[in-house]
Amino acid sequence: MSAPAPAAVLFDMDGTLVDTEVLWWETAHEVAAGLGHRLTDADAPEVVGRAVADTAAHLIAVTGGTAAGLPAVAAELTGSFHRKVDAGAPLRPGAAALRHRVPFALVSASPRSVVDAVVTGALAGAPFAFTLSADDTVRTKPHPDPYMAAANRFGVPASACVAVEDSPDGTASAHAAGCAVLVVPSLLPVDPARGRTFARSLEEVDLGVLSDCLRRPGASGS
Repeated sequence: MSAPAPAAVLFDMDGTLVDTEVLWWETAHEVAAGLGHRLTDADAPEVVGRAVADTAAHLIAVTGGTAAGLPAVAAELTGSFHRKVDAGAPLRPGAAALRHRVPFALVSASPRSVVDAVVTGALAGAPFAFTLSADDTVRTKPHPDPYMAAANRFGVPASACVAVEDSPDGTASAHAAGCAVLVVPSLLPVDPARGRTFARSLEEVDLGVLSDCLRRPGASGS
């Protein structure tokens, strides 16, 4: 007997649908260098999949700056990243085939300006029911707020939704909200856990795979 389809599918953006995690890393690397810090793999957990404010706070901390400098660093990160996205944000393999016969939305930790630039650019034509950015909830990923807000917008429990993520923080956010999670890793590995299904690429993902996520041991609602 086949599993019921998800009530909604909630897609992360950076690193999941578009290959912007690399652009974000380049941006953070450049801003860090300007502050006198060389970004290394040790910084990755505080940069990849993190919101602008989180990365800015990390750069301030590792360079011995003060909280007063946080807005300027955050603005530099946002502006530089936005310019890179405008210059071209390549789609991840399989992202162009966003047609799974269930409602789906975009749930991102990027600022609204970046989300809008990608949705009208690389993801133009994708029939998202709506998009949520870091500006649309009080707390963004890794907190559960974005995915809880998305489920509420659809009027369904989070346990009936499948979130598609690539990063540890995004996965933690969706998991904490109660979603089943399909992980398609990009730059950072994501630890296996109950309620998490893994795919090597979005090219492997169809409605059957998404439905099976809800039947995985430990998935919310199973």
